[in-house]
Amino acid sequence: MYHNYFGLQEQAFSIAVNPRYLYMSQQHKEALAHLLYGVKGGGFVLLSGEVGTGKTTIVKCLLEQLPENTDIAIVLNPMADVTDMLCTICEELGAGYISDSINVKELTDALHGYLLRNHTKGHNTVLLIDEAQLLSAEALEQIRLLTNLETNTQKLLQIILVGQPELNELLAQPRMRQLSQRITARFHLIPLTLEETQAYINHRLEVAGMAEGRNPYPPAIVRKIHQFTGGIPRLINIVCERMLIGAYGHNKPVVDQQIFDLARKEVSGTTEHLPDKLINKFDRKILAAAGGAALVVLLGLIWLIVAGTGSEPEIKATAPTETAPATELAPPPTSTSPQPASTTPQPTSTPQTQPAATPAPAQPGRKYGDSRDYRSDSYELAQYNLLTRLGFEVSSETYPCWELTRDRIQCKTVTLDTWEALQEVNRPSVLTLTTPERFTSHIIVTGLGRRMAEVLTPSGETIQVPLSELGPMWTGKSFYVWRRPEGFSETLTTGMNSPTIRWLAEQFAILDERDRPLTDTNFSSKMRERVRIFQRNQGLKDDGIVGEQTLMKVNEVMGIDQTLRLLED
Repeated sequence: MYHNYFGLQEQAFSIAVNPRYLYMSQQHKEALAHLLYGVKGGGFVLLSGEVGTGKTTIVKCLLEQLPENTDIAIVLNPMADVTDMLCTICEELGAGYISDSINVKELTDALHGYLLRNHTKGHNTVLLIDEAQLLSAEALEQIRLLTNLETNTQKLLQIILVGQPELNELLAQPRMRQLSQRITARFHLIPLTLEETQAYINHRLEVAGMAEGRNPYPPAIVRKIHQFTGGIPRLINIVCERMLIGAYGHNKPVVDQQIFDLARKEVSGTTEHLPDKLINKFDRKILAAAGGAALVVLLGLIWLIVAGTGSEPEIKATAPTETAPATELAPPPTSTSPQPASTTPQPTSTPQTQPAATPAPAQPGRKYGDSRDYRSDSYELAQYNLLTRLGFEVSSETYPCWELTRDRIQCKTVTLDTWEALQEVNRPSVLTLTTPERFTSHIIVTGLGRRMAEVLTPSGETIQVPLSELGPMWTGKSFYVWRRPEGFSETLTTGMNSPTIRWLAEQFAILDERDRPLTDTNFSSKMRERVRIFQRNQGLKDDGIVGEQTLMKVNEVMGIDQTLRLLED
């Protein structure tokens, strides 16, 4: 309906994966080059990146550029057990096996025979595993063993692993070192910069057939789009599509602030800027939970009716079950929890020159009254109140977690089993509860003792609530934030180079009262020993590997992150 209005031949901002719309920024060109190298080379190639940064689109672009003599097996369900995974690989390649004697040895032998025959015909064989962060350690080890299938001159199987950043952490574990050492090329996709966001939008409009000079997104709106989405391509698609519908419904040739606000509120699931007479016809939970194409059409029709006739539409809907996001604040209903990496390098800092935030003054916690004093039905509001309590300046114009990535503030959602585990995290946290009435609710914990928890109420004061009351309701889900050092995107081991190592060496120099850090960006053997000493002193496993747990503990010791208040109860 609105395509012709803007001179488009097709939908410009569909979230469906279409290689024609792949915007080849410099990093995407490098990522594709890495995958093509993996097809022709040996060992493993790793492509990682946050949800929505374009990994799957690059993979589909790769499939269109494969040499004719390449056979490829694609595994899309890596959660299967080892036997099922090997069956999938054999079936994808057409390697026959005896179905009534399925076991790992039989499947491996069948695969080996196929690879030898394929090599004799002059063909390359590639195994591509998407969502590889879901692989079990046993499956990864079996995949590593597949690379042992080789001739005297080359590997018979090239393997490409595609996954979210958690894959880097998985491969950095000591038991995965044999596989990690076989990775010949790594690439990590990060969100788009402001300039790349502008180029990305222009590119999609051009591919969809929009005439030159008719861009409906002025620079000021593009800046708001980038701020709102954090540079995540999938989220850019969602909000841009909503704005086209809004502009069409209001008969406007370009997107203005009003249209942006309407689209932003629709995507974030809030309704305070919609006309009151329309809000009365909707249950707010329906608007917050509804998503996908149905909501696009629904809101488009509303805009058309309001703009054209001013009449009040009659709408009936059934609200789907609301679900909370795993790793981001109030995400668009059609996206999957992106946690974008920082796109703007920040200067190295110490706690003396750049504290994490200026927290609000601590208040003595009063004893609790009615449970409604401290619970919040809104997950988004609880997260917002936590970030405000920690002293972060977050805007209502965007999702705080995306906005804070510019300052390298990492939002994390984890599932914990005990109060001791929460104490190990040692960060003020939003906990998700299930009330005795079986409703979902949330609390903000700012302090912890053996019997009581200090809870921040929606009104901004702190009270103390018995753990015996909270424990039966707590689902284990916990949300917190911490400050990532510059350049940290994967777990670091000896021999790697990263700005994070420079930062860590500087923190150790302050702790040790040394004039000079032990190293620069290189993770040297001396630095590894210093890491192990620090880990032992802090009660961590002294493996000399620098991951989130070690860096968070450094932040605690240096006063960079605010921690839970220890209650003496």
